[in-house]
Amino acid sequence: MNTNRADGEYEVLSPWAEADPKPLRGISPRVMDLAGKKIGLFCNSKRAAHPITTVIGDKLRARFPTCETSWYFFTRVSIPEIETNKEKFEEWINGVDAVVAAVGD
Repeated sequence: MNTNRADGEYEVLSPWAEADPKPLRGISPRVMDLAGKKIGLFCNSKRAAHPITTVIGDKLRARFPTCETSWYFFTRVSIPEIETNKEKFEEWINGVDAVVAAVGD
């Protein structure tokens, strides 16, 4: 906003940027059917995350009886923890077909 104009008026700029005309897409293609798939349940250490993820896993297995679930817990997202557990995480992520993440706030 420019208040140094001699006529006392303000110049107001829009906070909206130009929109990118490219449609949004995920980084990986969607899994179209969860039957027979291994679904990763990614859970943090917040109080509600484990119960939320447990219910999601139960509902997935009820709806898709042939799907399997695999848990990955992390205590907090920080550079040292990520670096320390990088191989474990990569092994887990490469072993699942899709991931559901829960942050229990």
